[in-house]
Amino acid sequence: MAPKSALDWLFTTQFFGVKLGLDNMRRLIEENDLLPPPTTRIVQIAGTNGKGSVCALAESVARASGLRTGLFTSPHLVRFHERIRVDGREISDEDLDLHLRVIRQRVASWEYHPTFFEIALAAALRHFKASHCELLFLETGMGGRLDATTAVPADVAVLTRIGMDHMQWLGDTLEKIAAEKAAIIRPGKPVLSAPQPPEAAEVIAETAREKNAQLRIVDLPLSGYPISLAGSHQALNAALAAECLHAAGYKLRVESLRFGLANTHWPGRFDIRRDGSLVIDGSHNPEACDILAATWQESFPNQKATIIFGTADDKNARGMMERLTPIAARWIFTPFRSPRATDTATLAAAANNLGIAENDITTAVSPAEALTAARAHPEPTLATGSLFLAGEMIAHIEKRPYRPGSQ
Repeated sequence: MAPKSALDWLFTTQFFGVKLGLDNMRRLIEENDLLPPPTTRIVQIAGTNGKGSVCALAESVARASGLRTGLFTSPHLVRFHERIRVDGREISDEDLDLHLRVIRQRVASWEYHPTFFEIALAAALRHFKASHCELLFLETGMGGRLDATTAVPADVAVLTRIGMDHMQWLGDTLEKIAAEKAAIIRPGKPVLSAPQPPEAAEVIAETAREKNAQLRIVDLPLSGYPISLAGSHQALNAALAAECLHAAGYKLRVESLRFGLANTHWPGRFDIRRDGSLVIDGSHNPEACDILAATWQESFPNQKATIIFGTADDKNARGMMERLTPIAARWIFTPFRSPRATDTATLAAAANNLGIAENDITTAVSPAEALTAARAHPEPTLATGSLFLAGEMIAHIEKRPYRPGSQ
């Protein structure tokens, strides 16, 4: 059956899977004239944890400064349109349909069909160009060296904290993963990095030297400004956000910085709902869960959580649960709507191996059922383990149609 709409067609391309490499994206850019004019500045952000928050913070400050912004992020939580924003507004149905139909027609005869992510980025670039954006923020999907966003010439590279994730694609050591992500550094262009583990820091510094790129380590959290995103770690993300705007050539006014940081909206990241009784967080690796546990203790001192937990098969479920155990009163394991979701029996077995008592473990058939079960307990609820879980939970609470998408 033919797809009903251009967006339906895009979702069928998920069956092509992940294909790392820049050839298709470069061809898409060239044949569709997707690059913005030279006056448009481009910031590319890579890393394991925090890159979405840095994108959101930087874009909010830039918008508060009067700049016309384009933001490309992934994955989406509830609906695809979240990935493509101009001046903070999601792309409209009409614009998305137009861009996808043009791209679909132009790639129909290609021998090697573009992937979901490549087409999404192409649609974003078309939209940003048509909208006359002055400053673009491009978040890598994974890695950097072969990520489609790297086919776009960036003026500033930003590296958030690097850890062990996507190892089947990026490598099984921190050095290998850091090398993949540091490849976004452009010759002669500024690069900013959060403090890194020594193995990653060495790779980043060497890459910057080889490319004659000016490297700055941003290691002082921004102080004195209210930040709407929860957690003390966001002060360092805010510092990275401010510095990337400086590196792109913009002088920030104190009022713009203050307003932008205080009015950043980034759902699914320590996202407090229902009068504080529920937190939804998309942490999906052990390092992120370390930060999540610390943020929980800052926000809910002396309280433990009923944790609704679901994750994907390629993630370190045991490592995540181990980091969250100090804040857990009990666990409710759930799948979510993705073929990659880990089954609850596997999660329960991993919990047993960590010494978590059987009577502290229950299972649910869906996030909605897990949420209902959690309400029977007195503690606040934390739903975490995957952005897919976060998205499905938000859709359920807000009674919105939900359509999961790949990276």
